[in-house]
Amino acid sequence: MLDKLEGLEDRYDELEGVLASPEIYADPPRAAALAKEQSELRPIVTAYRQYRAACQEERDARELMAEAGGDAELRALAQETLTASRADIERLEMQLKLLLLPRDENDGRSVIMEIRAGAGGEEAALFAASLYRMYTMYADARGWKTERIGQSETELGGFREITFSIDGEGAFSRLKYESGVHRVQRVPETESQGRVHTSTVTVAVLPEVDDIELTIDPKDLRIDTFRSSGAGGQHINKTSSAIRVTHLPTGMVVECQDERSQFKNRDKALRVLRSRLFEMEQRKRDDAIAAERRSQVGTGDRSERIRTYNFPENRVSEHRIKLTLYQLDSFLDGNLDEVLDALITTDQAERLRHL
Repeated sequence: MLDKLEGLEDRYDELEGVLASPEIYADPPRAAALAKEQSELRPIVTAYRQYRAACQEERDARELMAEAGGDAELRALAQETLTASRADIERLEMQLKLLLLPRDENDGRSVIMEIRAGAGGEEAALFAASLYRMYTMYADARGWKTERIGQSETELGGFREITFSIDGEGAFSRLKYESGVHRVQRVPETESQGRVHTSTVTVAVLPEVDDIELTIDPKDLRIDTFRSSGAGGQHINKTSSAIRVTHLPTGMVVECQDERSQFKNRDKALRVLRSRLFEMEQRKRDDAIAAERRSQVGTGDRSERIRTYNFPENRVSEHRIKLTLYQLDSFLDGNLDEVLDALITTDQAERLRHL
């Protein structure tokens, strides 16, 4: 590990020299790429230099201990420094191991989320709306921007499905663990006997990609227009502004009718399609490295039950890491960090174990 860290420090210093030269800025794309590389190396190099300093401090403390002889005060000072430096070394070693873990190349991306009601009819649709509210509140608290892309609403205000984007630095790194089946246990308002019903909602979290990263051949698309349905006034019934995009090679279909403009609906539908195709390609790659996939928390599979929301007990149960919180109201108000932090920590520990 130390050899690798020394090599990374040498590269960081090399980049610093190159970026200090005015000539590099005659080639803006290369300058930007090198600046990004240096930025990614900075936390590793900073921690490595702190680690080296702590190791030197430990050596100095040992020498002081040996020289102290019968001087009790000097020995106590040396022992205090030795204890502190050892703690720093241990902390920095773990920090460096985490920093050297292979990065998920999508962690810095924004996301497109798809929430779909599963088993449970209207009750599942109402809970899909609750999850949408939960994620948008979490995004707002972190200063991320949300935008609806498309939805299918029910008469009681639930969602059969809703697709939306969350735009913010590192959104995917935290929300990627939300893919899977979310189960809710509660007494529906329409239940006259007071019985608890169990319903399910499926969540998919897709890294958002632009058209430069993933180009779709127009020949592979069939684009149909149709009249929007649902609430929206007279315009909804008179204008064929809704868009249905079919990707012919895969049969993947995306519909969008959220905007009055046909062009805006088309752009939104293509955003979703690109993200779905990108995820599909990544899944193929992940299947080829199944051992690494198993070392992560969950599989990201939409069919995997990941969490239960139990209203009678005010309980959230995160099944992948066997974590239970009795603060359901707060969780549904977007206070997700305790669970997300635990998932990230467990994921890191598992990957370190398999490294």
